[in-house]
Amino acid sequence: ELKEEKKVSAFKIFIQQFKSLVIIILIIASIISIFVGERIEAIAILIIVTFAAGLGFIQEYHASKAIESLKKLASPSAMIVRDKNEKEIEAKELVPGDLIIIKSGDKVPADSRLIEINNLKIDEATLTGESLPVEKQTEELEKANLTVADRKNLIFMGTAVSSGNGKAIVVNTGTNTEFGKIAGLLEQTEANKTPLQKNLDNLTKWLGLISVILAAMLSGLGIMKGHSINEMFIWGIAIIVAVIPEALPAVVTTSLAIGVKRLVKRKALIRKLPVVETLGATTVICTDKTGTLTKDEMTVRKIFTDNNIIEITGTGYAPEGEFLTGDNKVELDQDSPVVRLLKLGVLCNDANLTNESDNWGITGDPTEGALIVAAAKAKLKLEDINNEFPRISEIPFSSETKRMTTVHKSKENNLAISKGAPEVILKLCSHIRLENKVTELTNDLRKTIEDTGKQLASDALRILALCTKEIKEENAENVNEGMVFEGLFGMIDPPRPEIKSAIKVCREAGIKTVMITGDHKITAIAIAKELGILKDENALSGEEFEAISENELSKVIENTVVFARISPEHKLKLVNAFIEKGHVVAMIGDGVNDAPALKKADIGIAMGITGTDVSREASDMILTDDNFSSIVSAVEEGRTTFENIHKCLILLLSGNIGTIIALSVVILINQPIPLSSVNILFINFIMDGLIAIAIGAGMPEPGIMKQKPRKVKNGIFDKNSIIFTVISSILIAGVTIASYLFLAETGSSDLKQDKYAATVFFVALIMARVFNSFNCISLNHSILKIKLINNKYLFLAILISLIFTLIVVYINFFSNIFKIQALDLNDWLLITGITSLVLVFMEIWKIVKNKFFKTVTA
Repeated sequence: ELKEEKKVSAFKIFIQQFKSLVIIILIIASIISIFVGERIEAIAILIIVTFAAGLGFIQEYHASKAIESLKKLASPSAMIVRDKNEKEIEAKELVPGDLIIIKSGDKVPADSRLIEINNLKIDEATLTGESLPVEKQTEELEKANLTVADRKNLIFMGTAVSSGNGKAIVVNTGTNTEFGKIAGLLEQTEANKTPLQKNLDNLTKWLGLISVILAAMLSGLGIMKGHSINEMFIWGIAIIVAVIPEALPAVVTTSLAIGVKRLVKRKALIRKLPVVETLGATTVICTDKTGTLTKDEMTVRKIFTDNNIIEITGTGYAPEGEFLTGDNKVELDQDSPVVRLLKLGVLCNDANLTNESDNWGITGDPTEGALIVAAAKAKLKLEDINNEFPRISEIPFSSETKRMTTVHKSKENNLAISKGAPEVILKLCSHIRLENKVTELTNDLRKTIEDTGKQLASDALRILALCTKEIKEENAENVNEGMVFEGLFGMIDPPRPEIKSAIKVCREAGIKTVMITGDHKITAIAIAKELGILKDENALSGEEFEAISENELSKVIENTVVFARISPEHKLKLVNAFIEKGHVVAMIGDGVNDAPALKKADIGIAMGITGTDVSREASDMILTDDNFSSIVSAVEEGRTTFENIHKCLILLLSGNIGTIIALSVVILINQPIPLSSVNILFINFIMDGLIAIAIGAGMPEPGIMKQKPRKVKNGIFDKNSIIFTVISSILIAGVTIASYLFLAETGSSDLKQDKYAATVFFVALIMARVFNSFNCISLNHSILKIKLINNKYLFLAILISLIFTLIVVYINFFSNIFKIQALDLNDWLLITGITSLVLVFMEIWKIVKNKFFKTVTA
């Protein structure tokens, strides 16, 4: 485990709150107030500034803690051998002397000395810059003090296994590794701001410029009306603060952090914060089938050998089932073709069958695990088979060859076994085993095998073929022809029960689901139809995909949702094609060769369980349950987070603009200025802080997954947002002025008292903005359609804000500072009745908009 960069202390986070330009201006204003004799106002400003800084501190501190806790979830793991047992542990628990097992796709967890390898190649580009994988050895090196690139018998932390497998002894961990030494030289760098934060920063700068102009104009008007220059200077600064939603960046960070935390509960671990913004705009999800759309419990259902199809019962990894032809049991003696095929499946295999407290499982590839389980159902002793035919060499499976080959010591010659895709295996074969005799593979027999494969594939079974050859040499590099066809395995990975509904949700949300699989095209089509992915769309095989030009691909891609027998290289081409068509692409991958496509996609998603370390490192998001439904949940959460930030922005801008309009009108009609700088700051504090945070923590709106994805290029502030902000701003200003003028004529207190009028304006503005916060729970739906219980934080924030307001109004110490006075019940009822029109009119606007302008599809 590398030493973490020095964490920012809580005290430093608090001090950073005072570096804000707005806060600095307010502190300067309070100092000037002291010099001009406005000591009480100066103290009040400093108190509110401290409260605002405290609120910002709480937001940033909790956001940083949330992200910190999520980083721990993404810690790398290592497979080790301890007490003769293989087990997976966190990489940070490794110690020198541990025996680790590595395989293709793994990230090396520590600097280690190789003791056993099989065609092991390591990608050391992250350490040495060498682009080609390095072939490793176990032999002792002749020279000492070699460079990292020349230490062929060592593997280094942070590098990736590009092919093969092996075992190694850990020699250095953490900061003592070569990678750790380099990391120690790096200076700490600040995290980049998200695109959304950059957009909002630009918006804040523009608002800052506008606020300065407005403050100068309104202060000038105030001076013309007889107010002192000192008073109007302080008041002008307060106007600047009233316009700028200075809490917005903190609210955005908090909303994103809340979204990330919720996503963890929904089995999606976000590695890069901007992904939360992008998720909601996803238009295409490219997904693997195995383990994502299915349970990843591959089970052999049928085998074909000696020109017979045998059915195997039982599901999952428990070795319980029967072998049947029709309704009759198959006799499984040691010389039967079925037993021979099962034994060969055990030998050309790297998986293991496990049993802990009668809980059966496998370690290794699920497809290989299915072969092991099928053999165990036949009561074959797996260890005895491997001891009888020990493995002496192997060529691991690769996406290029689409097969795995192993060589085993036999009584006479060595036995080479290859397994892989039927079309690949058949090309290697010139003979077939029938009735325990090797005979020539005729065209008729070849056609029978191909037809049987298609028949099994049409039943949604994944097909694996197996062939053998007796050889004299100990390696399998030249075993490319003259092999003997042994049989087919037909296996199924049952679809997850929740997948159909998740696919349906994607269709309704305007998201295209694209299934990418290594299965035969016939199998892929059968599964896609069962899951509801394929309806009127097309399917392409790898060969067809390869033959299509880029121009043709751009034409057919929009109506193609199934890609079968696809290689990792094709995935990158596929992602590029969708991006060029203007789509926001989420790409799911698990293998080392998926890394380029994961990096290229707008959102690279890696498997948390079956995924390799390399794929996880290249990803933006990790599925902790490898389930497609979790991606759909993540998209919903992404949409919700973005919408919450969107609503926060509208809440803050409409409230602030409404405040400025109301103040401007009062000055223009020759009335006394109703709000002091302290009053404006107080309103900003409770509205831009507490209530904005509550809106940012809102739950998903009804029908959010029935809306089309937002267009990224439109930004956060579209035409509808502008209309909503303008209308609500005018309503806030209108009801505040109406309350102010109406109660000035009918109020129970003395009309001549400026304090009373100021109090009415102060309370009316707060109540109008509180009612506007209910409007912002949903910008599209009536509040009557929203489950208000889901917005408990908003109610809590409103309650706290009103309590603060009552304290200011009714406790003499504070009311003197704020230059207001107590109101009676009648005043409160009238103010509440008038300001509630903000909610009523916006409800009417939503109905009109949804009926005539059809901006909502839900």
